[in-house]
Amino acid sequence: MMKGRIASMLRKVFALTLCVGAIPFLFNAHVYAGEEAELPATEEIASTGKTRQWLDDYHKPIGLTYNAQAKIQTTYLWRGMYCGSANIQASANVGYGGLYLDMWWNIGVEDWTFKDFEPELDLSLGFSRWGLDVYLLYVHNFDCGFFDFNNYPDKGNRLEVNVKYIVSSKLPLGIHWGTRVSAADGYVNSAGDTVRAWSSYAEIFYTQKLPYGLSLYGEIGMTPWKSRYTRFEGNCALTNITLRLRKDWSVTEHCGLMLMGQLTINPYLAATDKSSVEWHSFEPFNQSVNVNVGLGVYLK
Repeated sequence: MMKGRIASMLRKVFALTLCVGAIPFLFNAHVYAGEEAELPATEEIASTGKTRQWLDDYHKPIGLTYNAQAKIQTTYLWRGMYCGSANIQASANVGYGGLYLDMWWNIGVEDWTFKDFEPELDLSLGFSRWGLDVYLLYVHNFDCGFFDFNNYPDKGNRLEVNVKYIVSSKLPLGIHWGTRVSAADGYVNSAGDTVRAWSSYAEIFYTQKLPYGLSLYGEIGMTPWKSRYTRFEGNCALTNITLRLRKDWSVTEHCGLMLMGQLTINPYLAATDKSSVEWHSFEPFNQSVNVNVGLGVYLK
């Protein structure tokens, strides 16, 4: 009974966030469709000839854009799940007119025994405009051929369709939905057949800028049905509550350093396995509470 109420509440929260976010998005889309469209100016700025767009500070991407970053971390955490311990992660993004290609690498170990080495490559092809980001994510774990898309449980490459939307930098509230459409997404049912789960993840996130180059980031994530996020056991569940504090230092106009600390709680694991709240040094996949500390450098 309680789980049903929680699931219903989560659906309502995500639906409300989507509706609230859609209003400024539709408004922005109308403005950019005309490019020359003028909006009512307030009395204070009417004399300057400028116009004000409600919650709209997005600029049309012009020309070639690029950025890159690299960091070393104590833990690899993803959507409420522990994915590895000490690691080095790097990414590079190149785009033109809103269309972009993003490359992300992870080189790390599975746990603190340092026995299993688990490299990963992610490629994203997407389009970003007016705060809306739609992209196709390909994940390669090096445990199979590059073009192997078989639907084995926990095997094969992964392919995801993702949609993300951030209202504005003035209101940095965002929503994200991702659905796995191929490989590494099956479970065996009672009849012995492998069933595709269409594992999906949705989250609400927010970034609060603070003085002295600090920023506080928070996210709440859930899975709407049986998926890999509940180890193909539970149904609709809250899987991720994350808080991250980050400090940035500008080295040059196009280069900076960052230090961050993160706390992630997985309510589903905590509810299904009370012992997982404890610290499992050599069984980190059973933990529902994880921390991560990272130091990185970025180009912009």
